[in-house]
Amino acid sequence: MTVLSHALPSVESYVHFFSEQPIPVLRRTANAFADLARNIEDVTRHDIASTVQADPLMTMRLLSHIEAHRDNTQNHDIVTVRNAVIMMGIIPFFEAFSDMPTVEDALASRPQALLGLLRVVSRASKAARYARDWAVIRRDLDVNEITIAALLYEAPEMICWINAPDLIQRVFDMQRADRELRSTAAQREVFGITTRELQFGLIRAWRLPKLLVQLLDATQVNNPRVLNITLAVDLSRHAAHGWDNNALPNDISKILALLHIPPEVLLRHIDAPEEAWPALLSAAHRNVQGVKDRG
Repeated sequence: MTVLSHALPSVESYVHFFSEQPIPVLRRTANAFADLARNIEDVTRHDIASTVQADPLMTMRLLSHIEAHRDNTQNHDIVTVRNAVIMMGIIPFFEAFSDMPTVEDALASRPQALLGLLRVVSRASKAARYARDWAVIRRDLDVNEITIAALLYEAPEMICWINAPDLIQRVFDMQRADRELRSTAAQREVFGITTRELQFGLIRAWRLPKLLVQLLDATQVNNPRVLNITLAVDLSRHAAHGWDNNALPNDISKILALLHIPPEVLLRHIDAPEEAWPALLSAAHRNVQGVKDRG
């Protein structure tokens, strides 16, 4: 794996560099598959799918592998992990994904970068859980598609922690020094681009399904499926800074408008600590009232 230590001139140059690097997985994922392979006669598709989906990096590897190896008889995109595993079959899956590189090995000499990556992975997993819960409440046509899109939303930042750890650490340090500094501003100062600008280039390079491109397009503000995903990602990111984060009341108000459920039900769904409830409910109520007044 080659590590990028300086900014590149364009989005395209970043996409080319990052897409040439192998995607490592979490060590726990590699170990879990090694354990499953030793008892392959008893392995089910569910065993494989649940292990894949617990790791956004492995999910990327699987979906990009499926797209790269699709044949002319496959006339639809494979968007969910379960369908990807069914498409491959159990034996071919283990043949394709044995002896994978791990992030722990890749970042062995950069423990801070590994910690940064694991934080993003944790946020992504939480966002996927939020998105899935809300998709169920909304009676979405396919909650698995929503789950995968939320899981992969922050893939560009994960890739930066793996392949450009010194640069993304500078972004992190800038924001830690200035809590008001927006991530996009810090990213542009260090990288010359933002991770959101990088997102769609990487999706195309990894040949991920077209539906994922649509679901990850945060500009589609009137699409409830897209809004479901972006609000889950926002909530996960902001809550990671503490339940007193100033952005959370606005998040809560938007989520309530999407789901049409009582605030108390939402706060239970997202596991907000009870000591944070009064401030969140009060601020969310003020935001909702302000929208009504302006209307």
